[in-house]
Amino acid sequence: MDAKKICRSFWLLFKGYWSSEEKWKARGLLAVVILMNFSMVYLLVQLNEWYKIFWDALQNYEEENFWPLIGRFSAIAFTYITIAVYAIYLRQMLQIKWRTWMTNNYLRAWMDGQIYYRLQDAADNPDQRISEDIGQFVNLSLALLIDFLKQLTTLAAFGMVLWNLSGSITIAGLIIPGYMFWFSLIYSGVGTVFAHKVGRKLIALNFDQQRYEADFRFSMMRVRENSESIAFYRGEPSELEGFNLKFSNVIKNYWQLMRKTKHLNFYAIGYAQLAVLVPYIMAAPRYFAKEIQVGGLMQISSAFGRVQEALSFFVNSYDTLATLAAVINRLSGFTEHMDEAKKIQSSVTTATAPELKISALNVSLPNGRELLKKLSLELENSKSLLVTGSSGCGKSTLLRTLAGIWAHASGEISLPEKARVMFLPQKPYLPLGTLRRALIYPATEKNSPPDDMLKKILRLVDLPALVEKLDATEDWNRILSLGEQQRLAFARVILSAPDYIFLDEATSALDEPRELEMYELLREQLPKVTVVSVGHRSTLFKMHDVELNLDGAGNYKLRAIA
Repeated sequence: MDAKKICRSFWLLFKGYWSSEEKWKARGLLAVVILMNFSMVYLLVQLNEWYKIFWDALQNYEEENFWPLIGRFSAIAFTYITIAVYAIYLRQMLQIKWRTWMTNNYLRAWMDGQIYYRLQDAADNPDQRISEDIGQFVNLSLALLIDFLKQLTTLAAFGMVLWNLSGSITIAGLIIPGYMFWFSLIYSGVGTVFAHKVGRKLIALNFDQQRYEADFRFSMMRVRENSESIAFYRGEPSELEGFNLKFSNVIKNYWQLMRKTKHLNFYAIGYAQLAVLVPYIMAAPRYFAKEIQVGGLMQISSAFGRVQEALSFFVNSYDTLATLAAVINRLSGFTEHMDEAKKIQSSVTTATAPELKISALNVSLPNGRELLKKLSLELENSKSLLVTGSSGCGKSTLLRTLAGIWAHASGEISLPEKARVMFLPQKPYLPLGTLRRALIYPATEKNSPPDDMLKKILRLVDLPALVEKLDATEDWNRILSLGEQQRLAFARVILSAPDYIFLDEATSALDEPRELEMYELLREQLPKVTVVSVGHRSTLFKMHDVELNLDGAGNYKLRAIA
């Protein structure tokens, strides 16, 4: 990404908060922080003047001025320390507010319209981009912005001081006023150009480092999430091989990052150390000519150092700027992927009808292979449909289409107005937290039904051991077997009491008697519910009224089950 594109991406990321509903509070707080930094520059100018008076007093052995000057320094230093501490504190407060706003917006955008589902293969590690990259973007942007404005003010204030102190120099008959200021400007300009040449590769390396670190962390998360399967397979050697591969990328890239940082540090530190001697060398002729005293020499040195530091902002901040550029690349790329995913819309239209009605529904894979062509059917309310077919024929994809999360489809799906719909995948999702939260999901705990109702339903699905654990916080995904998780999912259905329930092999881990028990429980507790099931077992036929058989080539057969 070139500099122009980085700047454009930075502005798109930056402007949101400062033009949001919180803009006036944010701008006001930023103004206070900037004003405090300006005050610190003013106090530094006062200290610069103090240096001249103090060192002149020492040179002239003016003992009567020594302690008053020490007192003045203490007052200036105390004021400076107080302002500096609160400037950092208020800046951190602004960081928290900005990061909170930005994180909430990214989370809403990521969750809106199942973008998180559509981005599974498009963007790497969205969790890191939201949890870490936003924080880095806010912290680095605010720190660099405030530091830049402070250095700009420092340049203006101390530039005038240095101009007045440095006097004139004659070179080849040409009188150059404020020569030390001009020398500082040239020195810093050349230094900035060379810093960019030395450190420009850091941007790409920082970008890659964040990606490799996230990939390594995610590989370990995958093991934790699938620990039982890996243990059954005795897959530890394979997982270690995967860890080593991911970690080797981290280390290999970090070595490159170290080498480039070393080159930049050699340059930046050498540049800074050389700048310490320059003002003394430049001012030495005037000092030895007795045009200035020690105090004047120290004042010139201090002023030159401040101007040099201000002009060297980009040299000193290059490593930080490279990190920020990498973060901008990641966040802007993530934003672009979300925008692209938002544009991918299914051609399936929705309408209202007294019952479930599917008209001319076409379903295909992303590569264009057709799974279903012109499916049309009507299912009476309170009836049940069983979707069958060989593995890979598109049964689950049909349910994704009905759920509105499959983009590669067209046709029309009709349901009664305000119909409540619920989908059950083969492996239920159990959120982190209490058993209550897992049981009532996707409802929130503040809308939890009474405990008596929850306990009754747990007994209905034959999970009596969980009755007294509603408020226990455990890793339920690991503690409960898949069969128990599927029964818990049926408990959710009964709690939610939907009008339509779609089950994608939601009883695959149950034995046949238990499977029959769960379906009968649905009919008993929700007699008016309309059921659509995907399954392989022949025993499912007696629990359904209609069969939809898919052949995977686009054809289907629809028949009533006797």
